[in-house]
Amino acid sequence: MKKVIIAEKPSVAKNIADAFDIKTKRDGYYEGEDYLITWAFGHLLQLYDAKDYDESMKSWRLEKFPFIPEEFKYKVKSDGKNKAIEDAGARKQLNIIKDLIDREDVEGVISATDFDREGQVIGDEIFLYFNEKKPIYRILLNEWTPEEVKKGISQLRPNEEMKSLQDAGIGRQWADWMIGINLTSVATVKYNSGSKKILNIGRVLLPTLKIIYDRDKEIEQFEASTYYKLLANFKTSQDEVFEGTYYEKDEEGKDNEKFDNKATLESMVELIKNKPAQIVEKQVEKKKEYAPFLFNLSNLQGYITSKYKGWTSDKVLKVAQSLYEKKYITYPRTGSLALEESLKGRTKKVLDTLKIGLPYESQICFVDHKRIFDNSKVESHSAIVPTYIIPKSLTPDEQVVYNAVKNRFLMQFLPIAEFEETKLITKIIDVPEESLKGVFISKGKVQLVEGWRIVEKFEAKGTKEGKENKDTLLPQVTQDELVEVKNANVAEVTRKPPKAHTEKTLLRVMETCGKSFKGDEKEEGKEESEEDTLKMMASILSGFSIGTPATRAETIKKLKDAEYIRAKGKSLVCTDLGKALVETFPAKQLLDLEYTGRLEKTLSDIEKGKFQKDEFLSMIKAFTEEAVEAIKNDTRVLSGTKVEVPKNMEPVGVCPVCGNAVVENEKAFGCVNWKSGCKYTIWKNDKYITMLGKTVTRQMVELLLKNGKVGFRNLKGRNGNTYAAYLKYVKNDQTGYFNWEQEFI
Repeated sequence: MKKVIIAEKPSVAKNIADAFDIKTKRDGYYEGEDYLITWAFGHLLQLYDAKDYDESMKSWRLEKFPFIPEEFKYKVKSDGKNKAIEDAGARKQLNIIKDLIDREDVEGVISATDFDREGQVIGDEIFLYFNEKKPIYRILLNEWTPEEVKKGISQLRPNEEMKSLQDAGIGRQWADWMIGINLTSVATVKYNSGSKKILNIGRVLLPTLKIIYDRDKEIEQFEASTYYKLLANFKTSQDEVFEGTYYEKDEEGKDNEKFDNKATLESMVELIKNKPAQIVEKQVEKKKEYAPFLFNLSNLQGYITSKYKGWTSDKVLKVAQSLYEKKYITYPRTGSLALEESLKGRTKKVLDTLKIGLPYESQICFVDHKRIFDNSKVESHSAIVPTYIIPKSLTPDEQVVYNAVKNRFLMQFLPIAEFEETKLITKIIDVPEESLKGVFISKGKVQLVEGWRIVEKFEAKGTKEGKENKDTLLPQVTQDELVEVKNANVAEVTRKPPKAHTEKTLLRVMETCGKSFKGDEKEEGKEESEEDTLKMMASILSGFSIGTPATRAETIKKLKDAEYIRAKGKSLVCTDLGKALVETFPAKQLLDLEYTGRLEKTLSDIEKGKFQKDEFLSMIKAFTEEAVEAIKNDTRVLSGTKVEVPKNMEPVGVCPVCGNAVVENEKAFGCVNWKSGCKYTIWKNDKYITMLGKTVTRQMVELLLKNGKVGFRNLKGRNGNTYAAYLKYVKNDQTGYFNWEQEFI
C-alpha cells in the first residue's frame, strides 16, 4: 500500500522525490513504490466572497453591512486575471490530488506543507474540502535536504495533533475576512463612493500605517534647537595630539557635555589657551564583543534592505523562499534567533562543510553555546542557517541573501572579538575652580582580537557597501602625566529630528509592537545592543506583535499598493491619503498597536492550546459590528481620496475639506466628492451674499479657494452704509455645514 504526500509547491515535491530517488513523473505528481508525491500551489482554495453567500452583496450598500456568514465556506481559488471564474490550474490540481487519495492502493495521506500556521491551513483546507476519511499524517521539517526528509518521514505525527495550529490558522483567516470584507466595503462606500479606488482596511494594515504616521508627525512637529560643546586638543611631551570634550556635572550629578550658552564656552577657550593640563585619571578596560545573533526573517530583511539599494522586505522574503526550496537554507519564515538544542550534530556537519577553503578556516571551531543553541529562545522554527548543500549556481540576488545567512552563521563559530577601551580624564591647571568646574574626557578604542569581525572584513572587500572599522586611537600616556592645551574651539550642534522609518526599523516595531525598541535611533546598518535584542526576543516569543514573520513584508507592500505610504529613498512616509485615513477612521482600536498586539497574542495562544478559536472569533465579530456602525455614523469626510472630474466640467479650484475638485453646475459650486459626504457647496443664490448686495460668481469662488478668503468693496450694511471686508467660508464642526464670516479691512 502507498501513501500520498502533498507538498506546498512543485519544487518541494521534487525535493521529496529526489530524497527517495523517485524518477517517474506523471501529470501533476511523482510515483514511486511507496509514495505518490503531489503538490499544491500555495492555497488552492479560498473563502467564499460575500456575493457567493448572497447574490445581492454584489453591490455595496451601507444597509447590507455588517455581513457575517453563519458558516464559512471554501471554493476553488479565483483566476488571477478574471476573479469571476475559477483558476483552471487550481481546479486541475485539486482533481489530481483527489484522484490520487481515492486510489485503492492508497492507505493514507501525508501533509508536507510548511510547518507554520499558514502551511497547516493550506493542507487542512484541502482535507476539509474533500471531507477526507483516510488517515492523515503530518511531516514537520525545517529544511528539505534528503537527510531531513527521510528523518521526517520516519517521525510522522497524526494530523489531529496539529488541531491547535489549524485553529490558529483558520481563526486568522476568518477574522481577517470579517474585518477586511466589512470594513473595506463600508469605508469605501462611506468615504470614497465617488471614486473607483477601494479603501483597503485590514487588521494588520492600519496599525502598521499608524506607526509610519506617528513618526511622520514626530518629524513634522520637531522644533530644531542648538547646543554647544567645548573641544580641546592636548599635546603630549612626545608631540602627540589627542582631543577631549569638556564635561560638567549637571543638577542631577550626571556628566553633561551639552551647553546652551555659547558665550560662556567661548570665554573658556580664551581662559585655557596654552595652559598646562594633567591626566588626572586613566581607565583601561578590556571588553568582549560577541557576534550578532543568527538571523530571523525580520532581521534578515532589515539587514539586506539597509545594506543594499533597491531591496524591499518583500523581495528578501521571495529570494529567501527560493533558497529554502532549493535546499540551500532552512525555513525562512521564523521569528527565532537561536537553534534548537537537538540540532547540534547537524550544525557541526554544516559548519565542517562550509568552512573548507575559507581564508580563516583555521580559526573556525564548533562550540556549544547558549547564544547559538537554546530551546527557550526558539519559536516553532529555529533561526535561519545554511544547509550542508553547497550552492552550485546562484542568481546575483540569491547570492546576496545566501551570503548574508552563511556569513552570520560562520560568525558564531569564530573567536569572540576583543578590544581595549581607554578613557582619559584631563584637568586644566592654573585656572580658577569657579571659572572651569569640569574636566575634559577622551575615549579611545583599540581592537585586540579581530575574531568574528574577520568575516566582515572579507565580505567588505571589493564591495561599495563595505566599511572599514576605524578605531579612535589615544597616545600612550600615564596617569598624572602633564600635557598642554594646543588649541580649543566651540562646536555648534543642531539637534536633528527623528529619522523616518525604513523597512528595517518598521519591521522591528511590528515585531515587538514597539516594546523596548530603540533600534531606529541607531546609526544606519548598526546592530542593536545585546540588551535590546534579548528584550526583542522575549517579546517575539510571547507572540505580542503585529502580523507574523510570513506576513509583515506583504503588509508593507499592500500599504504601498493601496497608496497609503510611499518610499522616499530608503525611508517610508505617509501619503495624503494615508494621513487622512489615520486622522479620520473612526474605529480607533484598529489603529492601536496594543489592541492589534493583543489579537496576535491571542492567535499565538490558540496555537499553543491556551485559548479557544470560537472565543476569539466572537471577539472579532463584536468588534466588526461596532466598527461598521461607527463608520456608518461618521459625519467626517476623508481627505486625500481622488474623485474623477466629469469630462464636461472645468475645475474652479481645490476643495479645502477633502482636496478634490470644486466644479460649477447650474445652481452651485460644489465638491465632486459629494457622494462620499463632502458638504462643501456654495449656492449661486446664497441669501447671505445677496443681502450684502453681491452675487456669487466663478471669479469670486476661484479667489476664495485660492486664498481662503475673498475681498469686497461696497458691501451693504444693515444701516444702509457701505464698507469693505474679506469674506471667509468656514465649516461648523457641529453641523458639518459652512457659514460665511467677515474680516473687516
